[in-house]
Amino acid sequence: MPTSENGSPPVYREIAEELRGQIRSGRYADGDRLPGENTLMERHGVARATARQALSVLINEGLAVAVRGSGIYVRAFRPLRRHGARRLSRDLWGNGRAIWQTDSDTRGYEVEGLVIDEIVPEGHVLRALELGEGTTVVRRSRRYLVDGRPVQSAVSHLSPQLWAGREDSPAAHRVRAPDSGPGGIYARLAELGHAPAHFTEEIRVRMPTPEETQELALSPGTPVLEVARTALTADHRPVEFNEITMDGSAYVLQYDFDA
Repeated sequence: MPTSENGSPPVYREIAEELRGQIRSGRYADGDRLPGENTLMERHGVARATARQALSVLINEGLAVAVRGSGIYVRAFRPLRRHGARRLSRDLWGNGRAIWQTDSDTRGYEVEGLVIDEIVPEGHVLRALELGEGTTVVRRSRRYLVDGRPVQSAVSHLSPQLWAGREDSPAAHRVRAPDSGPGGIYARLAELGHAPAHFTEEIRVRMPTPEETQELALSPGTPVLEVARTALTADHRPVEFNEITMDGSAYVLQYDFDA
């Protein structure tokens, strides 16, 4: 943390820490309006730029959101803990549970804006699925909300070759239907003889596009986590490629390893 010449934190950080403590203590609850720049200037005897910096710290941490023409409001959202391995375990989806149940705990989640279509995807999707140029795939796009807040969008791609000759089977129908059934897509792939046995995820942090900022209702300065996940069978045949965009302020990523 940067310090002033006398070794103490800059004044704007001290103000931000005071406000952060008041949010955590419950003095300011979710949705409450925080003191504005004028109030902080008068209360702490600081310049407008210092008051603005203090509020920016809370906005960048995801604790507050600026509403144009209205003020700065508390956005006290308890981050979701995303356990990389546990959420993809066959013990979960193989027993009819949604992988999201490990993320949202008892808070519940909503799926919004689900769109299912067939497209010829971009080249990187075809390469991930080891498909030839011009191949059509089934695309499932959706957005997830927790506590009414959008936290991620996801776009998964599946090759129709996985159910070739079995188009009328219940599993093939549900892969292409809004309700994919207990255990979700991975359980349906298992019923089609293509059970995921391995997963690989690549994660990078970046700033959002304007479209992502709007879709996830991101506060200014909030980064996103971009996750590219490939599901593979026991013989390492790719069966799904999923591109996920996550609100960087809404998640804690957890990974456990044996030494």
